[in-house]
Amino acid sequence: MASSVSGAEEVRVSALTPLKLVGLVCIFLALCLDVGAVLSPAWVTADDRYHLSLWESCWKPAASATWQCSSTLGTDWQIATLALLLGGAFLILLSFLVALVSVCIRSRRRFYRPVAVMLFAAVVLQACCLVLYPIKFIETISLRIYHEFNWGYGLAWGATIFSFGGAILYCLNPKNYEDYY
Repeated sequence: MASSVSGAEEVRVSALTPLKLVGLVCIFLALCLDVGAVLSPAWVTADDRYHLSLWESCWKPAASATWQCSSTLGTDWQIATLALLLGGAFLILLSFLVALVSVCIRSRRRFYRPVAVMLFAAVVLQACCLVLYPIKFIETISLRIYHEFNWGYGLAWGATIFSFGGAILYCLNPKNYEDYY
């Protein structure tokens, strides 16, 4: 660990701690999961006849072999769900870029707090999205057959959980932990 003194202030240059490195990996995984969730064709499925994503709703009539699809961007709650998820994904992308830049430069500590704040904001946006979606889906869409929330919805939850983990890791006090490495 190297240190230089300028005036009465000490500036430390230290190696990247394992906690921050794991936090960066969590942010990257959250970003990948968000991309998968946004692009997923299956947020809700029902009996191989119905698929609902953030972008379109597709169903297959019983007597037909072709799928019929329509846009889901016609209702306010589906637009709000998409906007909340994309807003959270944007904050995760921004926090990933800031965290990546902080790895490349020598003064890292000043970036820890903004990364954590952006990640917590992303968690709030995405949690609101993931609570709003099933409530409004059940309230407005009446499927008379068995349906389930599928892997696209699960990917969004995974992104939210990894974002929360990354935020916690970036909140840990670097003054207490960096001295050990």
